[in-house]
Amino acid sequence: MKKEKLKFSSFSNLGKIAILFMILLIFMAIFSPYVCSHPYNLPSGSPFEPPNGVHWFGTDDLGMDLFSQICYGARISLLVGISAALIAGIGGGILGILAGYYGGIIDKIIMRIVDIMIVLPDLPMMIILGAFFGPSIKNIIFVLAFFSWTGPARIVRSKVLSMKKENYILVAESYGAGFGYLLFKHFIPEILPILMVTIIKLTSKAIVAEAGLAFLGLGDPTSKSWGLILNHAINFRGIYFTDFWKWWVMAPLIAIIFLVLSIAIISRDLEKILNEKL
Repeated sequence: MKKEKLKFSSFSNLGKIAILFMILLIFMAIFSPYVCSHPYNLPSGSPFEPPNGVHWFGTDDLGMDLFSQICYGARISLLVGISAALIAGIGGGILGILAGYYGGIIDKIIMRIVDIMIVLPDLPMMIILGAFFGPSIKNIIFVLAFFSWTGPARIVRSKVLSMKKENYILVAESYGAGFGYLLFKHFIPEILPILMVTIIKLTSKAIVAEAGLAFLGLGDPTSKSWGLILNHAINFRGIYFTDFWKWWVMAPLIAIIFLVLSIAIISRDLEKILNEKL
């Protein structure tokens, strides 16, 4: 079946809005020093200022601008989400190809490891490993990737197993085609669309997981991630007996929700466009 070309016009209206939101967020994250008129880590107003013309999202208990914190926090969320998803997607994809193509003992070992990883409860194990290795961005990325590679591995393995039965693969093998030729000529072109959608979905999962770990106090204290903003706000005594939560808690929470929803919508549209059933 002929696949549709990946064009902006191929996305649904919601998908187009999600893409534009992602572009805007990435722009704000990259150019935070120029977009933000206030520092994210220094007081620039009175404590607990509500949203106004000077501080668009208000200020926190120290008088630091929340809009600037959200912009700089987007850097951490996107860095962690994309990095963890790429490591998990590429690593899981490689293991899936090896398991599907070679089969036998290699397949059994990889799939038994996958089964063990699936049984383990993700969040408690992430909390334990995050606390063990220490709160740093690099450690969080590798912990998230470690618990995310099984999905891509299973999907890619299933695809490779079905491809091995195709006539063009059998003919190529009969003419002496080796694993390297089949990998770059056939497997990767067919697997890449599936892997791309899977990586996008993993990005969403990693962003939520990073926010959760940071909210629990396991994030990098030197960074200003959205989860740490939430952690700081929630730990403020009597936050819900005041009006401060309306902007201090809601600003990072809405940012996380919008980002995750946008990624989910984009991945859903990509599935339809690439005509792949995951």
